[in-house]
Amino acid sequence: MSRTPPPIAFSRPRAGEQPPYLHEPYGSTIKRAPRRPPVPLPHTLSEVTGPNFAGDWAGVHTTDLTRPGGKGEAQGQRIIVAGQLLDEDGKPIPRSLVELWQCNAAGRYLHDGDVHDAPLDPNFTGYGRLMTNDQGEYRFLTIKPGAYPWRNTHNAWRPAHIHFSLFGNAFATRLITQMYFPGDPLLATDPIYNSVPDQSARRRLISDYDAALSEAEYALGYRFDIVLRGRTATPMEQ
Repeated sequence: MSRTPPPIAFSRPRAGEQPPYLHEPYGSTIKRAPRRPPVPLPHTLSEVTGPNFAGDWAGVHTTDLTRPGGKGEAQGQRIIVAGQLLDEDGKPIPRSLVELWQCNAAGRYLHDGDVHDAPLDPNFTGYGRLMTNDQGEYRFLTIKPGAYPWRNTHNAWRPAHIHFSLFGNAFATRLITQMYFPGDPLLATDPIYNSVPDQSARRRLISDYDAALSEAEYALGYRFDIVLRGRTATPMEQ
């Protein structure tokens, strides 16, 4: 009688491949990083279930950020951001909710808490969402975000970036990360990007320019694959 082969061991990330809770150059972590051991909380129905992703609330109207509501067009350089959601073995993760949010081309968010002296764009909300397809793929049309000052230190500017939120089939499975752009000189001094100690792991946060993804005379293409766990996992915010 044949025996079931033992399960493949989980490949845990190596030390330094994920950001720590406390990274002193990133000022706000000093206040919010836990100082005491975590207290385990038992999962209830609220944590082990998730939102109902059925319906038309995630579709074309939420993947094209350049024309919200079919009205005027957003200002700035159009870009296509696409990639795959993958597990630790490189297998695609289908039917998973991907959300993104970002500032506009001038470096300002559509948010009451953003007091940066830069113009708002009436045709840009900076928010999109979709469900990955059967191959775990996602694709957004958006505007390249601008850099902005953030008062972490004197004359501190955040490099251009896009926030990603990734949902599994339960609320407790949400992961958040950021995507950066190749060749940005602000990466060298950004404490959030550099809170990941391992250089090769930090590189996973930078998208790749993809000429095949670009559309001639219309939009540049950037590819950003996201690996959820394992030795090649994309660094996630703690």
